Amino acid sequence: MKYIYLLLSLFIGTSFTINAQEIISPNKKIKLIVYSKKTSDENSFGKVGFKVMYKNKSGYVDVISNSPLGIARNDQQFTDNLQFISESESKVVNEKYEMISGKKKWCDNVGTEKVFRYINPNKEPLNIVFRVYNDGVAFRYEFTGKSDSLVAIIDETTTYTIPSGTNRWVQSYTDSYEDFFPFSDTGKRDDNKQEWGFPALFKVNNNPVWVLISEANSTENNCAAKLSNLKNPNEYKVTYASPRDNFRQTGVKTMLPWNSQWHTLIIGQLSDIAESTLITDVSEPNALKETSWIKPGAVSWIYWAYNRGSKDYQKVVEYTDLAVEMKWPYVLIDWEWDVMTNGGDIIAAVNYAKSKGIKPLMWYNSGTAWLDPTPNDRMITVEKRDKELAWLKKIGVYGIKVDFFAGDQQDMMKYYLDILKDAAKYQIMVNFHGATIPRGWARTYPNLMTTEAVYGAEWYNNKPVLTSKAAEHNTTLPFTRNVIGSMDYTPVTFSDSQHPHSTSYGHELALSVVFESGFQHFADRPEAYYNLPHEPKEFLKNVPVSWDNTKLIDGYPGEKVIMARKKGNKWYLGGLNGKDIEQTLKVNFNFPEKGNFNLKLIKDGENDKSFSIEVIKVKKGDVLNVVCLPRGGFVAVLEKIK
Repeated sequence: MKYIYLLLSLFIGTSFTINAQEIISPNKKIKLIVYSKKTSDENSFGKVGFKVMYKNKSGYVDVISNSPLGIARNDQQFTDNLQFISESESKVVNEKYEMISGKKKWCDNVGTEKVFRYINPNKEPLNIVFRVYNDGVAFRYEFTGKSDSLVAIIDETTTYTIPSGTNRWVQSYTDSYEDFFPFSDTGKRDDNKQEWGFPALFKVNNNPVWVLISEANSTENNCAAKLSNLKNPNEYKVTYASPRDNFRQTGVKTMLPWNSQWHTLIIGQLSDIAESTLITDVSEPNALKETSWIKPGAVSWIYWAYNRGSKDYQKVVEYTDLAVEMKWPYVLIDWEWDVMTNGGDIIAAVNYAKSKGIKPLMWYNSGTAWLDPTPNDRMITVEKRDKELAWLKKIGVYGIKVDFFAGDQQDMMKYYLDILKDAAKYQIMVNFHGATIPRGWARTYPNLMTTEAVYGAEWYNNKPVLTSKAAEHNTTLPFTRNVIGSMDYTPVTFSDSQHPHSTSYGHELALSVVFESGFQHFADRPEAYYNLPHEPKEFLKNVPVSWDNTKLIDGYPGEKVIMARKKGNKWYLGGLNGKDIEQTLKVNFNFPEKGNFNLKLIKDGENDKSFSIEVIKVKKGDVLNVVCLPRGGFVAVLEKIK
């Protein structure tokens, strides 16, 4: 730890003292500076802030410029009036943990932690805990005192200051997180609301340094946050999400002691962003004693093709038979199953699936009153959940999809976690839909298989915009939304729903590899899969949904992506062209171990509804050029020659 004491004189004659400390990542590439700025030598109180630098070929460059820290309660302020008291010794964080689903099976949580202790003028304590990793920075606030009654955490002064001209891909904030990540170099919105959702991607000053900002390890004592750059387009302030109604508070009510969520910044090259596990690294370890019942897998999904639920028993039978044919372990019975007719009810549908060796999953409305789909009001209280989950366990259901959550406020954070805890008691897996973003809960409660929080394929049912924007959007998601956790995009649709595709069949097939989700819901109608040529069909029968390792081979947001994911002794590759023109994607085989390999390549054919198949021998270090149609793509399987 280095100490820097600077006495600066401003041109107006006022002096102030800066006390700064550095923490450097284990690989020496990331430097964090935490500083305290006093208004004068006589006044020991002042502002606290931080900055982050990244080491490239020319030395350290600013990634996050001087940025304020601070937090406010209803009874105390910890903003511009803090006195530095002490700091802890550096603590090495070093643990290896296993993920059941996700981009990587075995993850390394390795970094350096420091605790900075402050008091306000009332001598009330505040700790700020920083961790510096090889791929980023995380920090959180801690109130270590004890309270006799509830206190309200009402605001933060936490701000991320980026250099002018920074490129950014950030979605406008909605609490369903179903929007695009449009490119901008100004940070301004057309509607001037200037509110942005996590995760937020930045490329700094045309340097090859990227930052993805989000948050993790939210508990029932936290609410979600968003970003606002209303005052300055290059200063993104953390603000607490507002409730949808007037009956819930903004912020948090809690007893002390208390921790905030982790504020996370994934930093480095674009491959560091895409491959990072920082969100789960900082989250609580697995809380479940026994997890052998948790099985990621592919799912046949009834809703997409008809823009309806599952009240038709014969449709459920069709999609169950599809799962059998495609060797997918699950079928999702979506909304309206409680009013199922046309030859059977929900019990008959569940029994039919089980008779075919398929595990049924079932949909639920979270219980909110603002939308009508049924069944609803069966999950909202612990008593109702216990009754419903016990029944599901009894009839042989393996998972639930819970939809239409009512915002990002504290009570919703508690609701998510209560569902995960209660479902685990009955060995029920969970998919959150119409929900908040992943927050690391899949590590703590690995029965969380996936979360929507994405502008996914179901929007082909609602608006025509995906017809023209899907390819660009699909090549942005691997660097934004899917970085932070499993993503229920419901991909690989070859036919058209309410609005047509413009992506090629090769592009759609590649989504099965490029997009990661513990439950991968293949959404198209049965005949679309049945009519595929042999090789693409066999690929979809066997492509995994959870991975031992993930590598970004090449990519740029909105333009292209090549992802390689390993399962067992095979690598699966997926490549997407995000442009409206033909593009050659370059596959550099520097990621596998040494040796010779067979590569089975399925790429765009002569037109966007055809495939071309090749089998090629490659070795480590080879380069393969794959020509993709406009909005095209490819998949490949790489297997070592024995």
